[in-house]
Amino acid sequence: MSEEMIDALPHGWRRVSLGDICEIQGGGPAVRRTERIEAGVPLIRPADLRNRRIADRSGMVCVDPRTARDLSKYRVLADDILVTRTGAVGRVALVTAQESGWLYNTHLFRVRAHEPTQAAYLLAYLSGRGAGEWLERRAAGTTGMRSITVRTLHDLPVPLPALDQQREIGAALHAIDEKIRAHEEIIRATADLREVLSDLLMSGDLPTGSSAP
Repeated sequence: MSEEMIDALPHGWRRVSLGDICEIQGGGPAVRRTERIEAGVPLIRPADLRNRRIADRSGMVCVDPRTARDLSKYRVLADDILVTRTGAVGRVALVTAQESGWLYNTHLFRVRAHEPTQAAYLLAYLSGRGAGEWLERRAAGTTGMRSITVRTLHDLPVPLPALDQQREIGAALHAIDEKIRAHEEIIRATADLREVLSDLLMSGDLPTGSSAP
C-alpha cells in the first residue's frame, strides 16, 4: 500500500492514529562501553532488526543484570514492536517470547498495542511501503542522520479492518515471514557446507572420484 492509497479505505474499515491504539515509548538507554559485557541482558540496536525479527543474540551487546534492573523501563515483552528512530527510520521488528526481557537502545521506539492480538497486523502495516513513505517524508535531519519523534510515530495513520480480519491478515503475512526465514536458514546451512566441502577438496582430504591424467 503506497502513501497515496492511505486515504482510500475498503468498506467497513476505519482509520486511527497509531498512538490511539498503542503505547509508544522512545529513548532507550545509552549504555556506556564500560557497562557492556559479553554475557548478560542483550541490548537491541537498529542493526539487530532483520526481516521484521530480532537477530540471534550471538554477537549482540549485553549489559550486566544489575544494570538491566535499573533500566527496567526499557525492557521489551513478547508482541512489542520495535521501530528505528534514526538513520533508516521506520524499520521494524516483532519481539517474540525468546527476546522478552531484553532491553532496547536509544535509537529505537517501543510500540506496545493495547490489544496484543493486533501486533501481527500492526507489524505488517508498519513494515509496508505506505507507512515507510509517510514516516520518511516527516523525518528531520540530514541524509544518514534523519530521525523521527514520538509525536510523529503517534500520528501515523493506521487503517483498521475488523479485529478478526486483522488477525487473518497478520497470520497470513506471518506465515510468509516464516517461510522466508526457513529459506534463509537453508541458504546459511548450504553456504557453511560449501566452505567445509571446499576445504576438504582443496586439501585432497576428500577424493573427487576421478584419477589424475
